[in-house]
Amino acid sequence: MADLRSTFAGITSPNPFWLASAPPTDKAYNVHRAFEAGWGGVVWKTLGEDGPPVVNVNGPRYGALLTPDRHLLGFNNIELITDRPLQLNLDEIRAVKRTWPDRALVVSLMVPCTEAAWKAILPMVEDTGCDGVELNFGCPHGMSERGMGAAVGQVPEYIEMVTRWCKQYSRLPVIVKLTPNVTDIRQPAAAAKRGGADAVSLINTVNSIIGVDPDTLTMSPATGGMGSHGGYCGPAVKPIALHMVAEIGRSPGSAGIPISGIGGVGTWRDALDYIALGAGNVQVCTAAMVYGFKIVQDMADGLANWMDDKGFATLDDFRGKALPTVTDWQYLNLNAISKAQIDQGSCIQCGRCHIACEDTSHQAITAVVDGKRHFEVKEDECVGCNLCVTVCPVPDCITLRTLAPGEVDARTGQAVVATPADWATHPNNPMRKAVPA
Repeated sequence: MADLRSTFAGITSPNPFWLASAPPTDKAYNVHRAFEAGWGGVVWKTLGEDGPPVVNVNGPRYGALLTPDRHLLGFNNIELITDRPLQLNLDEIRAVKRTWPDRALVVSLMVPCTEAAWKAILPMVEDTGCDGVELNFGCPHGMSERGMGAAVGQVPEYIEMVTRWCKQYSRLPVIVKLTPNVTDIRQPAAAAKRGGADAVSLINTVNSIIGVDPDTLTMSPATGGMGSHGGYCGPAVKPIALHMVAEIGRSPGSAGIPISGIGGVGTWRDALDYIALGAGNVQVCTAAMVYGFKIVQDMADGLANWMDDKGFATLDDFRGKALPTVTDWQYLNLNAISKAQIDQGSCIQCGRCHIACEDTSHQAITAVVDGKRHFEVKEDECVGCNLCVTVCPVPDCITLRTLAPGEVDARTGQAVVATPADWATHPNNPMRKAVPA
């Protein structure tokens, strides 16, 4: 049986599935129930400095992008950090950790960007017996207007500075939570590493507006007739998050720093993607809010079953295995040629492949052959773009076939060359590099 035990930034947990800092981790009641359901760890909802707690809106805090059958694509959130008193949170964290010593309990923090503020809160948090802290440099709304959250996460110098303070004033592992609302995620990740961070977590949420009410022409959802941008999360942001995780993992300035993957994790397959690209664990929020805490059981069982099937005994056996396959476009092999092929036995004659290819691509799929409705790839026009594979409603009905070296590409009339060639050395590139003799 696969061993799902995880060690991340020195923090152990029985599995790599942690609840992210968010409404599901707002209080002891929730966290107890989460651990009972099987979650390996929890990042307690973000605490602020002592004093009057923040004030959340008492209207719609969440919006969603849904498919016509109401399947969730993306989730928009304008809820702020905890609005419960600091001491109450600290007392509950202490009690929860005593009850669940084998589970990871990390505390998310957000205070003003001053050394005194961080110096004051860190000892109080450490005294709870928690396993680590996560610096919330990601929230794009509400708190960022106060010089916190994404306002810090968008400035690498601030990230490095605050991380150094936290390493100076606390013995706990420090995880830096990064915002995706930047041009290049490698810069803040490298800053966190320079500051001494034990790990990074990403992504927090993307700036977003869900839409407009067609009847009132007001932003939707709205509170009192007005709305504000929030943080976008859920399945729709997963590809963005995976890209950023991979960039951190292969960048010289940040490579090697442990990564907690966040964004659209709702199944074991999602977790697999993150871990295979180098993440040490994954954090979940939206899926728990939509389906409840017990979803972790399906994720854990699914990942363990896949590991057993593939012969992986531990998470380390496949962690980062996909990362070497990520490269820049200019280094892709231009001599690799693929062609689409349609399994006529499973084709349901819907015609979606033809419509997509005919209207928006390369006119490489027939609609009629010998006077009959028939969908077939014209290899002399096919460029292997994968559009038809994407739109086909039947799994594996359309696949891509890689041409073997020596095989003639019907589109160009040229034989496939075995030797790889990329844009960096291509003769059409005016800035090409000389090919070594």
